[in-house]
Amino acid sequence: MAENLVIETTSLTKRYGKIVAVDGLSMEVPRGHVFGLLGPNGSGKTTTMSMLLGLVRPTAGSFSLFGAPTHHENTLHRVGAIIETPAFYPYLSGRQNLAYFQGILGGGTPGELDKLLEQVGLADRGNDRFHTYSLGMKQRLGLAYALLGDPELLFLDEPTNGMDPAGMAEVRELIRSLGTDERTVLLSSHLLHEVEEVCDSVAILSKGKLIAQGKVDDLVRQSQEQIRVRTTDDDAAVGIISALDWVEAVTTEAGGLMVAAPTARSGELTAALSESAIYVTEMTPVQASLEEYFLDVTGEDEGDSA
Repeated sequence: MAENLVIETTSLTKRYGKIVAVDGLSMEVPRGHVFGLLGPNGSGKTTTMSMLLGLVRPTAGSFSLFGAPTHHENTLHRVGAIIETPAFYPYLSGRQNLAYFQGILGGGTPGELDKLLEQVGLADRGNDRFHTYSLGMKQRLGLAYALLGDPELLFLDEPTNGMDPAGMAEVRELIRSLGTDERTVLLSSHLLHEVEEVCDSVAILSKGKLIAQGKVDDLVRQSQEQIRVRTTDDDAAVGIISALDWVEAVTTEAGGLMVAAPTARSGELTAALSESAIYVTEMTPVQASLEEYFLDVTGEDEGDSA
């Protein structure tokens, strides 16, 4: 295992009878990253995390954390996790719950709890009982729990579940700040925009299989480039642009054309039109997104992934 890899899996597989939840997953997660597991519900994200944490036994394949098996006690002490909905004692306060688990882990101070409650936005509600918390607040307390002991590797399974938009934005910013230097975050999400905003790299899963993995920017660049164009004669421009052998497609939009072609050839596009006395009045490169790449490689839409 390379020194800069925190997680490495080789043909990792989990079957439940005839159902294959994870199918031959080979994945590498580098240190100091926010790494996303992206896929619709049922794609194998939670099962993968559960295997890596030793909560579920793999049917086949192998994996390592920090170069060691996950059941190694010293390895698991370097890990924090939220898998599915966090469970706490309902009639203890948020602070009391954290103090209880801090005691189980050993070490730590009340000052650490103050810092964590502040960090996750629960400083004003830390002394309230857990059963009074909203779902979003419970998720925040789960994140504080995962950060107990300052772990090097965080497993976060749908950490913004149940939060309002403002809370989601705050937690995403926090997660982004956590995956730096020596700490690594493995984030499971079905939200395309969340992964694109937060993650450095991503593995896309569908029906238990790995479809693609790599840096988010690199994957996005693989999506087909497009140029939005307005001209002095759009109807005539369609035929001229379509005849260029490096143009994949031309579609008409309200007030202009969408050209599937490399943005680096924009100058050639303008020149071809001007030769026919058609002039460009507006030209805008269209930034590709992770959603477009996801559609290309899975054939699913964002509604499917919710």
